[in-house]
Amino acid sequence: MGNGETRVRGFAARAGGWSARHRWAAVGIWVLFVVLAMGLGSAAGRVDVKDSDQLTGETHTAAKIIEDAGIEEPASETVLIQAKDGGVKATDPEFRAAVDAVIAAVDGTGEVSGISSPYDTGTISEDGRSALVQFDMRGESDTAGERVEPVLEAVAEVQEDHGSLRIEEIGGASMMKTFDDAFGDDFQKAEYSAVPVALGILLIAFGALVAALLPVLLAVTAIMATMGLMGIVSHVMPMSDTANSVMLLVGLAVGVDYCLFYLRREREEREAGRDAQTALRIAAATSGRAVVVSGVTVCVAMAGMLFTGLAEFEAMGLASLMVVAVAMVGSVTVLPALLSLLGERVEKGRIPFLRRRARKGGNGSGGESRFWSAVLKGVLARPVLAVVVAAGALLAIAAPAVGMKTQNLTLDQEFGDSLPIVQTYNRVNDAFPGGSEPAEVVVKADDINAPEVRSALDDFRARAIGSGASRGPVDIKLHDEQNVAFVYVPLVGGSDLDKAGESLDKLRDDVRPATLGRVDGVEAPITGQVAGSKDFNDQLVGSVVPVFVFVVVFAFLLMLLSFRSLTVAITSIVLNLLSVGAAYGILVAVFQHGWGASLVGAEGVGAIVSWLPLFLFVILFGLSMDYHVFVVSRIREARLRGRTTKDAIAHGVVTTAGVVTSAAVIMVAVFAIFGTLSMQSMKQMGVGLAAAVLIDATIIRGVLLPAVMALLGERNWYLPKWLHRLPDMTHDESADAVAHQAPPTLEKEPDDRVTV
Repeated sequence: MGNGETRVRGFAARAGGWSARHRWAAVGIWVLFVVLAMGLGSAAGRVDVKDSDQLTGETHTAAKIIEDAGIEEPASETVLIQAKDGGVKATDPEFRAAVDAVIAAVDGTGEVSGISSPYDTGTISEDGRSALVQFDMRGESDTAGERVEPVLEAVAEVQEDHGSLRIEEIGGASMMKTFDDAFGDDFQKAEYSAVPVALGILLIAFGALVAALLPVLLAVTAIMATMGLMGIVSHVMPMSDTANSVMLLVGLAVGVDYCLFYLRREREEREAGRDAQTALRIAAATSGRAVVVSGVTVCVAMAGMLFTGLAEFEAMGLASLMVVAVAMVGSVTVLPALLSLLGERVEKGRIPFLRRRARKGGNGSGGESRFWSAVLKGVLARPVLAVVVAAGALLAIAAPAVGMKTQNLTLDQEFGDSLPIVQTYNRVNDAFPGGSEPAEVVVKADDINAPEVRSALDDFRARAIGSGASRGPVDIKLHDEQNVAFVYVPLVGGSDLDKAGESLDKLRDDVRPATLGRVDGVEAPITGQVAGSKDFNDQLVGSVVPVFVFVVVFAFLLMLLSFRSLTVAITSIVLNLLSVGAAYGILVAVFQHGWGASLVGAEGVGAIVSWLPLFLFVILFGLSMDYHVFVVSRIREARLRGRTTKDAIAHGVVTTAGVVTSAAVIMVAVFAIFGTLSMQSMKQMGVGLAAAVLIDATIIRGVLLPAVMALLGERNWYLPKWLHRLPDMTHDESADAVAHQAPPTLEKEPDDRVTV
């Protein structure tokens, strides 16, 4: 680069410069923003996704009919009465006495209504050794779990008086209470422990308490502000507890990462002898720009969830997008102000032993990583071998993903046999296949009591059993005033979702068209657990292509514009896809095939939870860009300073190895916490995220990226002539160029033109 004038452009450099000059104003604006966001969000209240909005297809149509009719379906409960030794039958006096005792006990609580005896409804198993007493909880179904305790206690007392029988309760309310008691605090404990874990790792990385607190402070304030914004935005797009948990995970990950990148560069420049003001300008123009490029790319990836058409995914995508944007803005605005205010005090609270380690490099502070220097030396000496070995290993890890099977997990798959209620669920399904979660046909007609409608209902009941889709009993419940009928059909297959799905298809494709479908003006969508699972999966599968295309295409364009290199854009996409593929392979190997499942405290459930692959793709594709943009930006900077491409690769990878390792360790630790939860879906999510980030920060960024770039050489910066018309979003971001800029005066805003 020659002397002359260079126009310093970019949001990060401008924001960092203004923030450093107006330190108290920047801090005050950030604090005001966080307080206002939280206050307005609290005042507005959060609107959550309705149950009907979370459903798709026929299940959504059925929910809307029920909602429009104003029908409140109560939480239904069932008490299983079953002979333990197989000797007692439902016709025996002892068995009848137990049934009568259960009915009297639950009725005496005053919390139930509509109690039905198995002798009246015919809910006695084929072998005559099991029977079901059924009833509804009074009040709203959403809060039934809070009122079911007296009923559970009443049933338990009956069990004590009848030792030869098994008397157990199961239903929506009892399951709600059981899971809340067992796992309700699980998520909060995981979320609360994430911050101390991140802080502990940062202490090791920086060796100083103040420096370690800054990234956590930024992440926590970004999360707090986003929580408030979620309340405001929820009035346009409803949110959910799940979206809140995902937002916290993503916010902590990117908030700490962005601050870590920025702070690491500022400390590095000061340790190299720069004065505080120059070090801040360099950090703003280099790492600040990388943070902005990474943040925008992550936001685009998260926006992919908005194309699923699933309310829960849309809420997660929007919440994640907002927290990434807030953390990104905070990193390039308030962080420079805090660093300027603190000055040398950022090193306060030094931990001597950790400080010595940090100075030796590789832990997020100054110096180069000895380990990665040794690895990189071998990679650059034999790049072809490195590519073959690393890519081959990742492809081998990803191979099991070819046979991935996805489904909504059943109760026993989700929780195993750790809870007694899960064993009750299995026993009910064994004795009454499909009885615990029957298909529900919601019939809407102009006149539900019209002869042709009643005849069609009776015909539907007969054909449902005759077709083999159900063994009965098929119950019909009329709501005359609303002209709606509910038809409950126990599906053959029970808890086996594949077989139950075949039974559902018979109802939808054969039985319904031949009966209810022949009556004009009748709607008869079929809902229930099996139907909901099928409709959800169909919607999810249909959204895979648009989400994939949106995320990949826009990420490619952002990389192309940010680095003005077709090669960098293509390699970034390929490497990210390879990282995601490896994560899929690990998930399938562990949770579907059960290979090494005991190492993570998991059980091979034979399937991956249906929503996870798409969720992981979006999250991982976004988070992987953090490391990629940061490393490639440093390589590009070194290249701009006149180094050869090979030397630039070595410099860029080794000098970023410490901070990338620290950031990755934090992410892996936080995600691994969720891998310790009892729910299989959360365990799968935690293991998948942790494994992918670990692979991405080591094999991808430490071996494969430098090897590929070494093989490509100067072709890394190739941009076809026909693409030269693209907007130029690059600018001179080398440390030397920024360091030689005249510092702006404090009396007036500086001109954009500065002398290099």
